[in-house]
Amino acid sequence: MSGAGKKVMDLANTTFKVGKKIDWDGMAKLMVSEEARKEFANLRRAFDEVNQTLETKFSQEPEPIDWEYYRKGIGSRLVDMYKEAYDNVKIPKYVDTVTPEYKPKFDALLVELKEAEEKSLKESERIEKEIAEVQEMKKKIATMTADEYFEKHPELRKKFDDEIRNDYWGY
Repeated sequence: MSGAGKKVMDLANTTFKVGKKIDWDGMAKLMVSEEARKEFANLRRAFDEVNQTLETKFSQEPEPIDWEYYRKGIGSRLVDMYKEAYDNVKIPKYVDTVTPEYKPKFDALLVELKEAEEKSLKESERIEKEIAEVQEMKKKIATMTADEYFEKHPELRKKFDDEIRNDYWGY
């Protein structure tokens, strides 16, 4: 995983653990392309809208009913019947059964992600080293002798020596 990708994952892990406050500005600094910034702004706007809706509509207690007001206009018998029915309504408390089920799977995916990241970093290092060798070879190839080439690739020297020794000239 690239340096920016690693920073995003570290930030996401921290945010997931904290849970209350998301560091939007910190994550926004990691966005490289203009398209990523636009998508990130859309995500933040959508998150804020959903969060505001949840905080305003669903987390507040309903206003208490003014039963006396209705008794004066409708009559006490009907209002008392509605009040009794209203008082008997029991709204069950939400019990989260999903998070305990998926938390171990999420944790396992985080471990798998870390392993893949380490593997990717090692592969990136190997590829960068190989690119550097090829670029060095490209610079030197015009003036390089066969002996200098074979110093870097002894397995090819052995192969060619074996072919010459066995009188195999490729045809």
